Amino acid sequence: MADIKIFAGSSGKAFAERMCSYLGITLRPTETLRFSEGNTYVKIGEHVRDEEVYLVQPIGSGGANDDFVELLFWMDAFKRSGAKYVTAVIPYFSYGKGDKKDEPRVSIRARVVAESIELAGADRIITMDLHAPQIQGFFKKPVDHLLARPLLSAYVETLGLDGLTIVAPDAGFAKNARRFAACLGAPLAIADKTRSCHDEKAEILEVIGSVKGMDAMIVDDFSISGNTLVELCKQLKAMGAKRVYACLSHLALSEAGIANILASDIEYVISTDSVEPWRELDPGRFKIVSAAPLFAEIVSRMQNRQAIGDLMDSVPAALLDASIAR
Repeated sequence: MADIKIFAGSSGKAFAERMCSYLGITLRPTETLRFSEGNTYVKIGEHVRDEEVYLVQPIGSGGANDDFVELLFWMDAFKRSGAKYVTAVIPYFSYGKGDKKDEPRVSIRARVVAESIELAGADRIITMDLHAPQIQGFFKKPVDHLLARPLLSAYVETLGLDGLTIVAPDAGFAKNARRFAACLGAPLAIADKTRSCHDEKAEILEVIGSVKGMDAMIVDDFSISGNTLVELCKQLKAMGAKRVYACLSHLALSEAGIANILASDIEYVISTDSVEPWRELDPGRFKIVSAAPLFAEIVSRMQNRQAIGDLMDSVPAALLDASIAR
């Protein structure tokens, strides 16, 4: 195996440690300081001249703006230190909803973030489940867009849930939900959702499809407030669903969002560890499947110039075992 040098920013330490554990290597040293006025200082802890390096930094684990700016500083530090090729590993890409100008006088924030990361020095980006896949087009450098669906659906299969219906929370996620349903051999229902402003509150108008007498699993890329999940759970219960679960690519819930879920009738939420939770979560209500082995396997194959396409559709049993045993 080629020598793999994985570094981590402040929001990516735990995830990077899990990647290194899977690969049987040691996480390389870094230092991040935040001064009292909010200024951020980063330092690479070893020589990187002419090296291929990977920097793990989710955007949104420790505050989206701080994570983003720190990532820019890391890209700059590696380039100024003579690194030959720098890959930004971004398990969770915040600002994914800012992918278009859908009202007057607003910024296309995802494009600004993408361009800034490239200008700071990133040669390649590895990320997972962008809110809008077209965000890949905001980058001029290569983007490897991993999918949580094969990992999550393989895990759901191990739970032995019978009579399951997959529920998309809105028409925008229907295509992804349909693929999720196909993986599990389950029927699909689609909710009609509207959002009148930016207060993170959505209204469920109706659900297209039958869930009566079935268990329902809501699938989405992420939730912050948990409001959509909770309101949709109420609607599904009113339609005769027996039990309601939720499955998210990213567990980006705020403290209020976690409380919202705990107070609801959602049996439990399944998600990856792409975002470090604000606090310790009740394992009875939150089931976490690690995406770190998937990212580690991708990095290993890239470093050894091997194909990664097969990991976009299915997850080997050994990798799933490593993900569950986080």
